[in-house]
Amino acid sequence: MKLAVVGGGSTYTPELIDGFARLRDTLPIEELVLVDPAADRLELVGGLARRIFAKQGHPGRVVTTSDLDAGVADADAVLLQLRVGGQAARQQDETWPLECGCVGQETTGAGGLAKALRTVPVVLDIAERVRRTNPNAWIIDFTNPVGIVTRALLQAGHKAVGLCNVAIGFQRKFAKLLGVAPGEVHLDHVGLNHLTWETGVRIGGPGGDDVLPRLLAEHGDAVAEDLHMPREIVDRLGVVPSYYLRYYYQHDAVVEELRTKPSRAAEVAVMERELLEMYGDPALDEKPELLARRGGAFYSEAAVDLAASLLGNGGSPYQVVNTVNNGTLPFLPDDAVIEVQATVDGTGARPLAVEKPDPLYAGLIAQVTGYEDLALQAALHGGRDRVFKALLAHPLVGQYAHAEALTDRLIAHNREHLAWA
Repeated sequence: MKLAVVGGGSTYTPELIDGFARLRDTLPIEELVLVDPAADRLELVGGLARRIFAKQGHPGRVVTTSDLDAGVADADAVLLQLRVGGQAARQQDETWPLECGCVGQETTGAGGLAKALRTVPVVLDIAERVRRTNPNAWIIDFTNPVGIVTRALLQAGHKAVGLCNVAIGFQRKFAKLLGVAPGEVHLDHVGLNHLTWETGVRIGGPGGDDVLPRLLAEHGDAVAEDLHMPREIVDRLGVVPSYYLRYYYQHDAVVEELRTKPSRAAEVAVMERELLEMYGDPALDEKPELLARRGGAFYSEAAVDLAASLLGNGGSPYQVVNTVNNGTLPFLPDDAVIEVQATVDGTGARPLAVEKPDPLYAGLIAQVTGYEDLALQAALHGGRDRVFKALLAHPLVGQYAHAEALTDRLIAHNREHLAWA
């Protein structure tokens, strides 16, 4: 089995490598190719990857290359974890929206649109090259904004499934609070990428007892603290929203918070420098503790599970993924990409039936889906007017004057990445 990771020079990658090494019986990789244009980072990460495999007795071979076509040739699956423009672009995404009184964040709002515009054309080019080299390869997208990127891939006819670590993070935290094994916890997870709610927490599978009311009654403070939201919000909702919902439910307070502290991009940039220095230490043969603060917790377990299922090596019977709606949420277009529990096998992902969401959630899901429609059109075809319409449609922008000002700022800060600008 050959697996290629495009964006393999990311500081995230050792988390992925650790999971591949530990879970080699689930996903028996014979060749792992790390692909990245940044040769200096790639060699640091690749060296650590080889040492992690060696320490844990993994027999697979780790190869590094800057040649995309060679890296993905004959791969059974290609995992995408790109950041077009690097941390410098992320710093901008988190900064200029604040000038207009809007949330500055790399995956949602105006910053998320900028990331989509930079990313979608690059990902589609990579996917076309994968298809030319190996049309049977599965593409696993971990590149944000996952929903929009996965939708672009699926609409272009690629064999793709989107992946996010939010759900598995909740599963692991809830299991710990409830004192059960993670595999016993099944989430009623519904929404779009980074716009989801846990409307049930079941023990034993989809038909199991819903212990969400008990979880909130006994551990509500811990859940709310993890979300960075007041417990009152969680109690009144009666569900567990994704922590990205704080940008919607507490927009103005979050804007003030973001204006008064260093950006997350600045914090991550410092961590990345420290991590890369660590990765260059020939004595290091395990992922460092600092990596846990970088983000992406449990990403490796989710990726192994998904790849194993897609490649016919087992995997969990139910997984939270980003895949095509096809009537699962009847108030959305069939070709919308939703994030829900699904069964996954060699033919792809099929969403489980979902109880119709409360209008409080369904309305926001529908509005953001409309934004994603417009965002994808802007990413595929360009043009100031398309960018403006996408921003006007986003609930974190929504006002004409804000959309006008943000359109100008977005284009000015991303001109080098926009072929049409």
